[in-house]
Amino acid sequence: MDNKQDLQELAVRRDALGKYLGITLVEARPGYAVTTMTVKPELLNGVGITHGGTLFTLADIAMAAASNSHGPMAVALDVHISFLKATREGEFLTATAREENLTGRTGLYRVEVRDRQDELVATVTGRVSRKK
Repeated sequence: MDNKQDLQELAVRRDALGKYLGITLVEARPGYAVTTMTVKPELLNGVGITHGGTLFTLADIAMAAASNSHGPMAVALDVHISFLKATREGEFLTATAREENLTGRTGLYRVEVRDRQDELVATVTGRVSRKK
């Protein structure tokens, strides 16, 4: 599989968890991607706010699209998330992934998750391995 679009398709549009959560890929170009979702009741944690795993998955899928935009296939090595603001059911979230560094073997990405008021909800830094 050497077609960049095929890699993005594999990384995002065919992502079963992303589909299940209702995540949409809005934009993707080399080193950049945007994903969105609306928080549904089943995506809340026990105290009634958006589950951290939901935010992580939204950001992870944006990072997957950005990192697989070049070919070869990229997979996460490590990802760090900071939760900055709680959100609730009905909130519309946007994750924007930007490439910070790219080498032949690795890539570094920063992702911002924002709410509909454009307030920062979470920040993510992730490093990927680029497969040969």
